[in-house]
Amino acid sequence: MQLKDKSIPITGIFAYLNYQVPATRKEILQKLINGLKRLEYRGYDSAGVAFEGSSSDSDKGCEIKIIKQTGKVAALEKLVQESKDEINFEKEYSIHVGIAHTRWATHGEPSPTNAHPHRSDPNNEFALIHNGIITNYKDIKSFLTQNGHIFETETDTEVIAKLMKHLYDTHKEQKIKFRELVELTVAQLEGAFALAVISKHYPGDIVTTRRGSPLIIGVKSKNKLSTDHIPVLFNKGFTDFKEALNSTDTNDYHRGFLGSSQGRRAEEQTQYHTTGPHKEIEYYFASDASAIIEHTDQVIFLEENDVAEVHEGTLNIHQATRSLDEKTFREITTLKIAIEQIMKGNFKTFMQKEIFEQPESVVNTMRGRVNFEKETVVLGGIKDYMSEIRRCRRLLFIACGTSYHSAIATRQLLEELTELPVMVELASDFLDRSTPIFRDDVCFFISQSGETADTLNALHYCKQRGALIVGITNVVGSNISRESNCGVHLNAGPEIGVASTKAYTSQFIALVLFGLMMSEDRISLQNRRKEIIRGLKEIPEQIKEVLTMDDKILDLAKELYEEKSLLVMGRGYNYATCLEGALKIKELTYMHSEGIMAGELKHGPLALVDAAMPVLMVCTRDNVFSKCENALQQVKARHGRPIIICNQNDFETQKQAFRYIDIPHSVDCLQGILAVVPMQLLSYHIAVLRGYDVDCPRNLAKSVTVE
Repeated sequence: MQLKDKSIPITGIFAYLNYQVPATRKEILQKLINGLKRLEYRGYDSAGVAFEGSSSDSDKGCEIKIIKQTGKVAALEKLVQESKDEINFEKEYSIHVGIAHTRWATHGEPSPTNAHPHRSDPNNEFALIHNGIITNYKDIKSFLTQNGHIFETETDTEVIAKLMKHLYDTHKEQKIKFRELVELTVAQLEGAFALAVISKHYPGDIVTTRRGSPLIIGVKSKNKLSTDHIPVLFNKGFTDFKEALNSTDTNDYHRGFLGSSQGRRAEEQTQYHTTGPHKEIEYYFASDASAIIEHTDQVIFLEENDVAEVHEGTLNIHQATRSLDEKTFREITTLKIAIEQIMKGNFKTFMQKEIFEQPESVVNTMRGRVNFEKETVVLGGIKDYMSEIRRCRRLLFIACGTSYHSAIATRQLLEELTELPVMVELASDFLDRSTPIFRDDVCFFISQSGETADTLNALHYCKQRGALIVGITNVVGSNISRESNCGVHLNAGPEIGVASTKAYTSQFIALVLFGLMMSEDRISLQNRRKEIIRGLKEIPEQIKEVLTMDDKILDLAKELYEEKSLLVMGRGYNYATCLEGALKIKELTYMHSEGIMAGELKHGPLALVDAAMPVLMVCTRDNVFSKCENALQQVKARHGRPIIICNQNDFETQKQAFRYIDIPHSVDCLQGILAVVPMQLLSYHIAVLRGYDVDCPRNLAKSVTVE
């Protein structure tokens, strides 16, 4: 499916179902709250939970309680604790389901009413959580309003819950199954979504589905699992939605499984459970693996349009139709990240931790790919496609934000090593222009999360036109990694802070490795390749050396944190460094900052320079050093106060500076990796000094595209 001009806000979805695993309500709520804390970087202006069991704690447990609050998850946790007088925290459930959500507002301002979970009616017959945007919600809302439904919120999500109730009431006499009801509902939706739904009519059950937005299921059991491949039940479906609505035969919803070469499979063979007499099992549903890993490392990545249902502790996965290339099963994957990777450890914030992880993360990006003794590079994910890539007419690198800057940072080197035209495009602008794409183009899509909406839209656009698709992502199982023909995983480890740091340096390294691989058979470039590979070997230790300057950068931040603006200038390989540094300052400190090409100084930006304007300049020893020196003199002539990032022992440049940060010397094309680290630290310290939350900057969320 191609999404056109849609911006998908990434919010946090988490759900938990325990089947024959006794747990008190306190334990269940704590799991839901902790799941949201792991996902808080995805959305943080409001949060909520919905769970089974009424305030009177009836044994049937067939009512749904919803608690919502504005602010961060801590505010929700406090409200839940304050509800202990009306909720029996010690009541134990052997079968129970609950859902939770942390939101970044798109439709409707942050408020308890607009927060998720959303309900179908005042009796909470259906409750659901949603990540994505429903683009036809106004049409559905108009239809439901005409049919007597009263809306409580300003959100697009509420129409899903009310449409579900409308369809349930229409088909109540037919005893429609929960999964069938959800399938009927999502058939009417346009846009992108990941949904998790619970209902008082289907106690102990949950249905989840996704289209254009990620959703993962974690499975935990003490007993052996019945299979490591879950068969998918394919429905023949109806040719017309009204036909489905008007059908009175409930069997029409369930047309059977289109089996493999082994023939048709019985219904019970499609079920997924534990083996043996004990059926104890727990399911975790989340939009990100970071919320699941503390409970289990056994996960299933749902594919596009999958509908997953848990009924009586058994998981089934359904698809409405089957395409020729559709897999007939979903594989259980073992996550390779550890819980320690998503904990702050001894650091105050996730961003600080991730900045200081960069010596390790760049090593992990190169691990198993660079042989420093033989001076060779092999990217296993794309090696089988190298002959096709070498025959292409041009290379396109398409990304947003920080990922776009990593492509800018390596463009000059890639042009040098490949001798091919290299285009670097912002995904949103690329789509706005309907850029011509040809079958002999190779399109790289760069995204830390692998879920960025504009980048995904551009991927679908290029794929339809027959280009080779190469994904560069940090998240295994993400949409971009699954939909690409080939690609490179960054292996940088989970990045929780909204402002990307270690993903940028790992993207930088990955693109350099691609260039080295492309030029391996070029005799004229062998000396250059060896120089770069030797430089890569030194990079981890050099990053460590830059990180030792943290106290010096903190002192500089104390001089700058009350300023209103900061200009960042450089050129050549370091132009992208300036763009990325300025972006970090804007994201975290809310200070105006601008990344300026030093060669453009006389064409306008010089008008901004005076004694009151702080200017950060990158002047490292490379092929444009003399030109950067010229820009430095222009700034000084206008009484500017240049703060210079320069090389160690470059005493001449240091004398020109108001303040300076001296970094180790590296190969010219790698110098940007070392130069960006002081900017990351500077933006971090300024934000802390200003009293801002560096992990969750205002108006932003992880993996969100703003058009």
